[in-house]
Amino acid sequence: MPFLTLHVIFNLILIVMKKFVKNFIGKGKQVSGLLIIKVTVNMDGLEHFTYEFNGEQYLTFEVAKMENPDQFGREYTVYVSRQEEVEETYEPKPGKKAPRTSKKVKETIDELAEDPF
Repeated sequence: MPFLTLHVIFNLILIVMKKFVKNFIGKGKQVSGLLIIKVTVNMDGLEHFTYEFNGEQYLTFEVAKMENPDQFGREYTVYVSRQEEVEETYEPKPGKKAPRTSKKVKETIDELAEDPF
């Protein structure tokens, strides 16, 4: 049983990364003849993205030009970008060389192999 446990420790690597996740909240289009973008935003669920500063509520969002307009002619998208932790499991491909382990890690593994509980 300890061999199986050690095998799992070596072959599965858990990676915790922070990624920016875009939460789309609306779309818009440019007002003809002006450098103004008119945006329509869905108000449901926006409270989740607001924050307080000096007793006032704020919402920070981004407006980006889309590659192609949608079926209604809207050329811009509106989203709130938030940084979230994302866990990913990485399993090395068979036949690849195992990563090096330090002396301290090897000692801990040996101790677990002798007395797993």
